[in-house]
Amino acid sequence: MARQLDEQIAGRFPVGQRLRVLDVGMGQGTQALRLARAGHKVTGVEQDATMLAVAREALAGEPEGIRSRVRLVEGDGRDTGVHFLPGSFDVVLCHGVLMYLEDPDALLAGLARMLAPGGLLSLLVRNGDALAMRPGLAGDWATALASFDSTAYTNRLGLDVRADRLDALTSTLAGIGAPLHAWYGVRVFTDLAADDAPAPQDMDALLAAEERAGRTDPYRAVAALLHLCGVRG
Repeated sequence: MARQLDEQIAGRFPVGQRLRVLDVGMGQGTQALRLARAGHKVTGVEQDATMLAVAREALAGEPEGIRSRVRLVEGDGRDTGVHFLPGSFDVVLCHGVLMYLEDPDALLAGLARMLAPGGLLSLLVRNGDALAMRPGLAGDWATALASFDSTAYTNRLGLDVRADRLDALTSTLAGIGAPLHAWYGVRVFTDLAADDAPAPQDMDALLAAEERAGRTDPYRAVAALLHLCGVRG
């Protein structure tokens, strides 16, 4: 996904431009720190105190030049209007958040308002059009059959969450003024791999295969996750 995001940034902004980035639901800060290391000014928003503490610890280990480019805010992504003015950011990330919200439309509209004209909105969501893939490949036929007619599922943490369908999100992005510009699949071949599985020796080949599949039909349509990129008009 990082490669996909970098591709979209490179295609929209001049080389060397220091971008204003907002990462909503940043988790442990992986993308926020990566983009700060690339020279961008990053604001990370996270409501989970444990995750925020991990991000702060990671940030503390960075050189001063990088630390000075990162601001961490404890808060809910739905209250961005309280903290920031409209149009304050060139890039807004919201990765792995929508599945925890029963109705994400208000959050998405708020994120779009944070974008400057021409700004990039990057979303990572569970693919509601491919929910049957994981249980089907695992031989859980009852769950696979039920998944065809639902966007609800139980994640690896045992939480009951929801997925998003590409067509519905495409319509939503158009409605909030940040129409879909590009989309990718994420975890096409590796979704069944355990989170703690050791890295394979041929990691470069694995990443190359995943990256190719994530931009190629029909493979990307059955990915576990979708990476959608909208552009503010």
